[in-house]
Amino acid sequence: MGVDLIADMVPSLKGKVSDEEWQTRVDLAACYQLVAHYGMSDLIFTHISARIPGTEDQFLINPYGLFFDEISASSLVKVDIDGKVLDETNFKINPAGYTIHSAVHGARHDVACVLHTHTRAGMGVSAQKQGLLPISQHSLMFYNRLAYHGYEGIALNLDERERLVRDLDDNIAMILRNHGLLTVGSTVSEAFRRIYYLEKSCQAQIDALAGGAEIIIPPKEVCETAVSQFTDLSDRNTLEWDGLLRILDRKGSNFRH
Repeated sequence: MGVDLIADMVPSLKGKVSDEEWQTRVDLAACYQLVAHYGMSDLIFTHISARIPGTEDQFLINPYGLFFDEISASSLVKVDIDGKVLDETNFKINPAGYTIHSAVHGARHDVACVLHTHTRAGMGVSAQKQGLLPISQHSLMFYNRLAYHGYEGIALNLDERERLVRDLDDNIAMILRNHGLLTVGSTVSEAFRRIYYLEKSCQAQIDALAGGAEIIIPPKEVCETAVSQFTDLSDRNTLEWDGLLRILDRKGSNFRH
């Protein structure tokens, strides 16, 4: 099923939803395509969700069965916190995606976007007992802001939601043990920036440990200084998001459909 065929079977919702919802749809579709562009997708699995602006119990998630580089603004599926599909659509949603994302959106009203990946480096670090080490500048963005959640199998058990929320607490990211990575953000762009740098952090750690040399860990006070700098500066930066959208435009992406 090519991009053109998907566009043909998915009527545009532009002008049929609020301007705020449409902008969220465009940003979320762009996020899906950027995750694919940077090699962080896993066929049709993993998921990203975004809260419908002005609501506490409605969010958008991917149509199950489409690859991330096929997802457009109009193909995203709107669901409520109970998993009910709210708009007419030809697509279903991933049950595991619903479990994880409904848990976070239901508990963290400061979170507008939840992003989950199964990458090679992310899964590698998730299986390392010590977790993410503060050994790169990128990893210091997550110093004392990163949670861990133990593996319970494929996330189909709704009872797991309580433990996911408990473990995430008020952190900006979480490593799902033996599973993958998760970030949250007050915007779609913020959640994407965080997964991009969390993934880079995991790649750097896998590479450093593979070299077999002794690892240097900065002093605690340096780590605390670095994370405060990231909190003050990087969390507010949106310049790269505009550039990322230009990448998709140059590729002829359909994310705005």
